[in-house]
Amino acid sequence: MQPIVAVVCDVRQFDTYTWHATPETYLTAAIQVAGVLPLMVPAFGERIDIDGLLSRVDGVMLSGSKSNVHPGLYGAEPGPAYEPYDPARDATSLPLARAAVETGVPLLAICRGLQELNVALGGTLATEIQELDGRRDHRAPQHEDHDERFAIVHDVAPRTGGCLASIVGGGPVPVNSLHRQAISALAPRLQAEAVAEDGTIEAVSVIDAPGFALGVQWHPEYWAKSDTPSRRLFEAFGEAARIHAGGRLAAAQ
Repeated sequence: MQPIVAVVCDVRQFDTYTWHATPETYLTAAIQVAGVLPLMVPAFGERIDIDGLLSRVDGVMLSGSKSNVHPGLYGAEPGPAYEPYDPARDATSLPLARAAVETGVPLLAICRGLQELNVALGGTLATEIQELDGRRDHRAPQHEDHDERFAIVHDVAPRTGGCLASIVGGGPVPVNSLHRQAISALAPRLQAEAVAEDGTIEAVSVIDAPGFALGVQWHPEYWAKSDTPSRRLFEAFGEAARIHAGGRLAAAQ
């Protein structure tokens, strides 16, 4: 049976309607590379029975987004540098991430998702990191061609002996870069799994998680079918979801 993975939607306004949507690249990587069925979850916040949802799915994927986690959720003062926001997604993703970690449901958090995971577990974020001393410009290049926008541009160094290194290998891993925010204070329950040359935390894992719980700041979904490290990340997530599905079905019998 194909494992089912919950994917929290963004809230968007267009065509005079409010839409709950997810970019296709994440859904394609999930179904074609991870081998799971992505289930789009509307960002309805506290109206969602999260425990009930997690009892029915085999994984959670938190995607990237143009929006940012609201700074008030980690003690920062809101302002233009932190915008745009998606409070409905915050109200859905943060409690879902916490619950997935606690229950051992496999979790893959990408870009905004990594930032959501950090805030959900008590960490903070920095904005406009390209303005900080010693930091490179991690923002996406201004280009209409998505292959150019998502081009692989710098290396990250996986933590020796870490869970990321066990998936993608221990040497420098080339990744893309499309973010202007990053982790500032790492949540107490997280450990850095990879850093960029400028010290930016590029991947994290949950120290005491009973299941797969990994976040990356880059965008492996875009190159999941052609780039080996990206493919391995999605394959590892898919395998964790299949193992979870097997245990869930066995328990129901």
